[in-house]
Amino acid sequence: MLSEAYHTLYSIALVFMGCLLALALVRTIIGPRVTDRILGVNMLGSLVIAMIAILSQMLRESYLLDVALIYTMISFVTVLVLSSVYLRKRKGRKDD
Repeated sequence: MLSEAYHTLYSIALVFMGCLLALALVRTIIGPRVTDRILGVNMLGSLVIAMIAILSQMLRESYLLDVALIYTMISFVTVLVLSSVYLRKRKGRKDD
């Protein structure tokens, strides 16, 4: 009985986060600035990590937490690379 309640709660949370993921993806695509897109990519990564953690708890598979940690590192490096490219491009402008 209690496990069914948790399963329902996890399912509702995953559906809700999936909707948030879709909204964040739309916001990332439409921008309008590069910084908005970088923050959108960071938000997408954070939502996916949270969804993997919830799925790990729901399925009782601890290896998914390892996947979430690896995805966290990849997401962090992605945001660092995007930010450094943006700053390098911004620094090269002469019209500022």
